[in-house]
Amino acid sequence: MSLTAAPGTFVEPASSALLLLGRGIDLESERGVECAGALPAPSDPDLVERARAARAALGDRAFVLGHHYQRDEVIDFADVTGDSFKLAREAAARPEAEFVIFCGVHFMAESADILTSDSQQVVLPDLAAGCSMADMAAIDQVEDAWDVLVDAGVADDVVPVTYMNSTAAIKAFTGRHGGTVCTSSNAHVALRWAFDQRGGLEGSGKVLFMPDQHLGRNTAVLQLGLSLDDCVVFDPRKPNGGLTTQQLRDARMILWRGHCSVHGRFSARNVEEIRAAEPGVNVLVHPECKHEVVTAADLVGSTEYIIKALDAAPAGSSWAIGTELNLVRRLAATHPELRVHYLDSTVCFCSTMNRIDLPHLVWTMESLVAGRTVNRIVVDPDDAHWARVALDQMLALPGY
Repeated sequence: MSLTAAPGTFVEPASSALLLLGRGIDLESERGVECAGALPAPSDPDLVERARAARAALGDRAFVLGHHYQRDEVIDFADVTGDSFKLAREAAARPEAEFVIFCGVHFMAESADILTSDSQQVVLPDLAAGCSMADMAAIDQVEDAWDVLVDAGVADDVVPVTYMNSTAAIKAFTGRHGGTVCTSSNAHVALRWAFDQRGGLEGSGKVLFMPDQHLGRNTAVLQLGLSLDDCVVFDPRKPNGGLTTQQLRDARMILWRGHCSVHGRFSARNVEEIRAAEPGVNVLVHPECKHEVVTAADLVGSTEYIIKALDAAPAGSSWAIGTELNLVRRLAATHPELRVHYLDSTVCFCSTMNRIDLPHLVWTMESLVAGRTVNRIVVDPDDAHWARVALDQMLALPGY
């Protein structure tokens, strides 16, 4: 973390270990699998040229999507960059592309497969690129949780809302139960809509929010005016979610016990330290951060909000950003006129997102050039239908 740096400088935080190149196995991850095929060596001096040649050979047959948290070496070959849902919609708007190469994580590629046509093939360069947050809500756990709500006599009062960072199966569950998907940008609109289905904020309706408890809590309390006492956390690893029947009946927000492994690292102490070291700093964090971090920050917003805030910032101003390091580093390079700090003192890469690197991208594109489709992502048709119902409900929300 750079503390007294002049405008245009950025000091890298201390590094930490990552699972790279799909070579390792993380048994706690939904997508912890070896990558099939022989990858080019990351030290190959011709790697960039091989990527350029393969991309040129594919031409309009391929459309490459790069999430904001990807490495620069991958972003360099992306046709479009953005957050997860923006990228999925961009893919759907390119029906002429035979292959959609999604440089992101598994749930994002699933959304792209749901929104694109049957003639398009969505490819994920490394199947081990999962999402720790999405992994925290397995479909059998969610179905069991709904049974708990039924037994407590509250299921009829509950509307499920799932964050975009969830599997297709969870999105489908949400669609089957009359709920909606949300992004970090429109979570407040989605929650207000959900409460309106059960009598509004002043009524007795409830929302089951999955899988990120922090986004749900921050949105309900800071944007909708509910209290922390209105929120309970459902832990799928405990009997009845660790909650009593009365707690479920009294709650307005039933928050799934999930979180982002990146944004969950930031602490209120990080905010205190940067303010002490850099007077006048603007602290800007993602709403997936803990409640105490969000309330201590100056500004809170989605990835796109963070990018726009830096784009509009006056020259010479100082910013401490609480989100994934690849994005913060890229913002610092894009805005040499600003003093950009990373909110934590250690690296906070998204380790699963970082599993997609240039060797994986080269292997994927060269395989497609040779006529082999690798790592295709295909969502079960019934799940795809109901997930699309939930996604369409989100698109129908006011202001989207």
